[in-house]
Amino acid sequence: MTTRCEVSMKLSECLRIQRGITAIIGGGGKTTLMEKLGEELACSGRVILGTSTRIYPPQCCTTLLDPSVEEIAGALEREGLLCVASRGENGKLRPPRVPFAELAGLADYVLVEADGSKGLPLKAHAPHEPAIPEGSCRTILVVGADGFGRPIVEVCHRPELYAGLLNCSRERIVTPEMAAEVICREGFGDLVFINKTESPRDWEQARRLEALLPCPTVAGSLQKEEYRCLY
Repeated sequence: MTTRCEVSMKLSECLRIQRGITAIIGGGGKTTLMEKLGEELACSGRVILGTSTRIYPPQCCTTLLDPSVEEIAGALEREGLLCVASRGENGKLRPPRVPFAELAGLADYVLVEADGSKGLPLKAHAPHEPAIPEGSCRTILVVGADGFGRPIVEVCHRPELYAGLLNCSRERIVTPEMAAEVICREGFGDLVFINKTESPRDWEQARRLEALLPCPTVAGSLQKEEYRCLY
């Protein structure tokens, strides 16, 4: 049930996406979030998808490998939405050779997956993470609601670091309060998106997490394409 302080909106509106570079970090669902945002934003502007780490090629658009600036501009004119990257290993893409700041001069929106999580819903960051591009105007931290109620070791990327931030065992069951403590201790992201929020229990836990965060929080389901801004 939606309370008076929860508003259902378009994904890009909920996440307050601005023109320029947006970084996406945190738990699993980042590539799906990037693709859905890209498709939505392409209705009103030119959009480039990319990574500052490694990702599999997005399914929603053409990928240009090591293109020139002229090739990127031409493809944007024709298609409006594309991925720009370099060829990586094992079918993955690496960061583009053209700097993200330069890509932002070609497109209205540049969406960058700037973190890895091996598909797990929660994560703690190593010293070299996340790889947020210089000039990013929004950093979205993704949290998977399906990580709550399960042991750290099962649902967290870098579980030893996650447990260390909480000074607890890796077998400890994750609660929204624990997730909030990790997020606040790390200090990454200026907006939190809680994905896979679908059941009444998920929404109750999402509200518990939001109540402890210092930044705006959005919850919902990328699969169901339902989102709410929690204020």
